[in-house]
Amino acid sequence: MGLSGFININKPSGMSSAYAVSKVKRIAHMPCGHMGTLDPLASGVLPVAIGNAARLFNYFLNKDKVYRAIFRFGVESDTLDSTGVILREGLPIPEAETVRSVLSEFIGEIDQIPPSYSAKSIGGVRAYKLARQGKAVALSAKTVRVDSISLENVCGDLFEFYISCGGGTYIRSLARDIAEKCGTCAIMESLVREKSGPFSLESSVKPDNLNETNLKDLLIPTDSVFDMPALYFSDGQAKKLANGIALPFEGGDGDYKLYFDGEFYGIANIQGGVIRTKVKLV
Repeated sequence: MGLSGFININKPSGMSSAYAVSKVKRIAHMPCGHMGTLDPLASGVLPVAIGNAARLFNYFLNKDKVYRAIFRFGVESDTLDSTGVILREGLPIPEAETVRSVLSEFIGEIDQIPPSYSAKSIGGVRAYKLARQGKAVALSAKTVRVDSISLENVCGDLFEFYISCGGGTYIRSLARDIAEKCGTCAIMESLVREKSGPFSLESSVKPDNLNETNLKDLLIPTDSVFDMPALYFSDGQAKKLANGIALPFEGGDGDYKLYFDGEFYGIANIQGGVIRTKVKLV
């Protein structure tokens, strides 16, 4: 079996997530995939799964994310960020206290309309492709979770925010919606993802610092990133579970890390006193 695990990439601004993954793939000589896209403008934590670790993508969909974002108020662009075409500028710049007074309206589960320039699919076509063709893009609101937003610093029209949220939250849309509550508009000037689930900026590596020599040392074991209980099997029981046979088992319902003869095998699920293998990584 080839390499399997995660590399915690610190993606620089200006690089696409796909390009960052391709750099890891060329070094690892294994299939790779990222566990949550970052826009090219954004930088920071981009977990990249190597080999069979990519099978665990669904376990990252709702992981908590932490961002440091700078919004520029009084400006509007078609992409909701500084990379787009400026549609309006010179609009009012709100007072810091005005901005702080509306932030509580964006805490909790909120309905959010994704940006027109996003990877959302409309009739099988990515929204950003339609937007680039000048076609109308009508995206439905989706429910996202925002745990906290704090205004950290203000310098002229630049407002720095610290944001903790669930997966799928568009920070560009927050810029638009917060500004609208303040009677103006705003774009995302910069964005740094400081945390994505168990992966943090402090333990990340820049793509240019990754090579074949240090790859194994930087590889994060697959089973170390999941906070769930573990179950250990051997001999006949392990063989049956590996062959997809469900077994009676006394334990609480839910997902478990599954080990065969001391080696991490995948994810098991217990429901109603029955255990079966859910995700195989070997």
